[in-house]
Amino acid sequence: MDPITALAEFEQAALASIAAANNAAALEQARIEFLGKKQGRLKDLQSLLGKATPEERPVLGKRFNDVKTAVEAALEARQAIVAKPKVAATAIDLTLPGTLPELGRLHPLTQTVREFQQIMARFGFEVVDDRELEDERHNFDALNIPLEHPARDPLDNFYLAAACTASGKPVLMRSQTSTVQIRVMEQRQPPIRVISLGRVYRPDDIDATHHVMFHQMEGLMIGRDVTMASLKSVLRMFAAAYLGGDTEVRFRPSFFPFTEPSVEVDVRWKNGWLELGGAGMVDPNVLQSVGYDPEEYGGFAFGLGIARFCMLRHGIDDIRLFYQNDVRFLRQF
Repeated sequence: MDPITALAEFEQAALASIAAANNAAALEQARIEFLGKKQGRLKDLQSLLGKATPEERPVLGKRFNDVKTAVEAALEARQAIVAKPKVAATAIDLTLPGTLPELGRLHPLTQTVREFQQIMARFGFEVVDDRELEDERHNFDALNIPLEHPARDPLDNFYLAAACTASGKPVLMRSQTSTVQIRVMEQRQPPIRVISLGRVYRPDDIDATHHVMFHQMEGLMIGRDVTMASLKSVLRMFAAAYLGGDTEVRFRPSFFPFTEPSVEVDVRWKNGWLELGGAGMVDPNVLQSVGYDPEEYGGFAFGLGIARFCMLRHGIDDIRLFYQNDVRFLRQF
């Protein structure tokens, strides 16, 4: 066999063997067989150069070098490929859809708050908000709650020992969203139609319908022609909008220092009634405390438990479920 033909066959066999090697061991075996310095087939072909005539040596030498360079380059390229870590086929299939991240969702109470805002906006009420850390004037005094009233008992409120007002008066976590109505009336003149939704704090015994921190919706409407009938109409329409048109609502006479007359608002629940909050006509003393003339203006106010409405809507019988952060429960909403 002439040297040129032998080199061509060597190149073809070496390149095929290198391409077929699918791991480092097989590739090393191909290197030893074709490029090994002691027993490699290329070393055998090198001996043919010594038998060539002086005229053949330049052509044969160039062809030998070209073949050697091509085989060595193929070996180096294949080594780089074999050395790469194996990747699962599904991870590099660009035609497959990506794995979507798991998104969170709004807490059921947050969903309820937003729906309350939408419903009351349709009734013409503006949403306002204010601080949760309050002074005694806005939490008690301006709401016509006397010093001897049990609602002011330190054991029934969360006073802060490490904070006080600029004048040195004690501060507490607000026990009702009624504080917001005082601040609104201090800053505006009638007519007023606002709601405020937020957290309130009371050291109650925790059970299925009570918690130390809960959410309220405060409503306030002040004007010249606001009556108890206006209050009942708004609350009935609100209950129907959120709980359904067949919701049964009742009003029971009650007493609150900041409203007169006052009522408790209940809805039918299971085999009885569930109290949802208190309401009534704003007491004249409250109007006077913010500079309104009770002979000219009147109005109503109400405070409703947001969590209890949410419980009614979804058939939940324990308010504690809202605050336990159990993902299995929260994923249902």
